[in-house]
Amino acid sequence: MSALPFSKISAPLNALLAVVGLMAVAALTTPDIAPRSRLALEVLLTGIWAIYVLQLIGTLNRQRVSGSRDGMPGIVIDVLAVFVPLSAFLLADTRDQSLYCAVWLLKPLRGSAFFSLLGKVLAKEARNLIGVTSVFGIILFAAAFAGYLIERDVQPDKFGSIPLAMWWAVVTLSTTGYGDAFPQSFAGRVLSGLVMMCGIGIFALWAGILATGFFEELRRRDFVRNWQMVAAVPLFQKLGPGALVEIVRALRPRIVPAGSVICRKGDAGDEMFFIVEGSVDIATPKPVELGPGAFFGEMALISGEPRSATVSAATEVSLLSLHSADFQLLSSSSPEIADIIRKTALERRSAISKT
Repeated sequence: MSALPFSKISAPLNALLAVVGLMAVAALTTPDIAPRSRLALEVLLTGIWAIYVLQLIGTLNRQRVSGSRDGMPGIVIDVLAVFVPLSAFLLADTRDQSLYCAVWLLKPLRGSAFFSLLGKVLAKEARNLIGVTSVFGIILFAAAFAGYLIERDVQPDKFGSIPLAMWWAVVTLSTTGYGDAFPQSFAGRVLSGLVMMCGIGIFALWAGILATGFFEELRRRDFVRNWQMVAAVPLFQKLGPGALVEIVRALRPRIVPAGSVICRKGDAGDEMFFIVEGSVDIATPKPVELGPGAFFGEMALISGEPRSATVSAATEVSLLSLHSADFQLLSSSSPEIADIIRKTALERRSAISKT
């Protein structure tokens, strides 16, 4: 059997195999499981492992043929998924062999762009994250030191040293509050309140830095993608960088499957569309097909009247949509483009009226 098809196992199937395998691992930890059930689960794990072996072989062959190294994170996960359970079978205690299949938790992440995105965010925000982490460490040690001074005579078993008090400081600063160690004196409780409020602020800073980093990175990616799509429309190719930036910010990308209706005759029209890839059919008395670089929907946008025709996707089509409010901004910043759109709208209106 060729292993090549297994290199193209989809992400949902990878996730399904991992979930089934992990459920089998969990079931095998049940003490009173029947021997036949245990055998069936072990056979199931072996089958999943064999599929992962074929997937690894196919991926390595495809990588060797292509000569690309873009899929290295996925290959690393594939290698771990195969060799960690194998080494456990050869070296680990019989009771714990199946537990090493928990490495399959990584399988649903195979091919995910999350790690590269996370790496870029962490690298970009490293200085801010290190600064907040330093503050966290300072407050943690200061809280443990103060807790030790205040509570060492009251609770020597829990606050008798700074290392002992450090556990209380971690639990309190993270606002977890297990309840196994807490100050009994009034001063200690005031300290706990202050430490909790500091913890809330620090975790909010961490979350804010990461959220801002993810937002900025995703916005940058979207901007680059939208720039490439806008630059592919002939109508915008003569614009300068400044005007093109305004267009990129105004237009919204949209992918429409083949056969889907984009807009219907009689509907209110508050946006127009530019075709980047694919083609659309316009249901007029003389049906018209528009391809890449063309635009439609401008008549309703300019006149405010209902749509004059139904437009559907002849193929899968990549569109850029422009709303009426953004069209007004476009008219002021790039009047030459607005004039072309208005002229085209008049010509199409005239052609429709003649028919």
